[in-house]
Amino acid sequence: MKKTEVFDKIRGGLIVSCQALPEEPLHSSFIMGRMAYAAMLGGAVGIRANSVEDITEMKKLVDLPIIGIIKHDCDDSPVRITPTIEQVDALVACGVDIIATDATDRIRTKGVTLDAFFKEVREKYPDQLFMADCATFEEALHAQEIGFDLVGTTLRGYTENTKGMQIPDFDLLKKLTAELHVGIIAEGGIWSPEQLRRAIDCGVLAAVVGTAITRPMDITKRYVEALK
Repeated sequence: MKKTEVFDKIRGGLIVSCQALPEEPLHSSFIMGRMAYAAMLGGAVGIRANSVEDITEMKKLVDLPIIGIIKHDCDDSPVRITPTIEQVDALVACGVDIIATDATDRIRTKGVTLDAFFKEVREKYPDQLFMADCATFEEALHAQEIGFDLVGTTLRGYTENTKGMQIPDFDLLKKLTAELHVGIIAEGGIWSPEQLRRAIDCGVLAAVVGTAITRPMDITKRYVEALK
């Protein structure tokens, strides 16, 4: 799909993140595929997914734009969301609509900077849509400057310099939509329909909800905590 077509499909809607890591009970491409299908039937306008295997399974069942990532732990860097060109290659090969990658100011594996990484990526795949997973306004602004198509607040609260900050950060969302011209994706910490509505009302292109919908273990823990 072309950029305008993808943007039109997700505009003002809910993107559901369907992910389960190897240590989680629902880790299975079969299960994630059905999770994405259920999200589509519920009215989701897009899916965010981790791994080629899960994305391949989802594409059999859903006809929605997919934001694809590959989470990979590196010994020499905290960057783990699509950290290298090899993971980008794999996501392009499976035909994902949008590829998301860590776009914080942290150094990637083998000492590679974001600028060097994305220069190589953009030159290799000029027509691919890329989303910058950021933690701060400055990182989002820089991501726009170097050519990302979308910016998400995915890593707000998860980096050393933003740890402990309350999310969703609606003030940040308003600032991003007011000062940037790329598509803004609200992601992180949205637990209720009311928060989702408020995020969309900040003027973002779309919003991602994951744990609150697709991680029953964490949802259960939240309820159990309320009984203590």
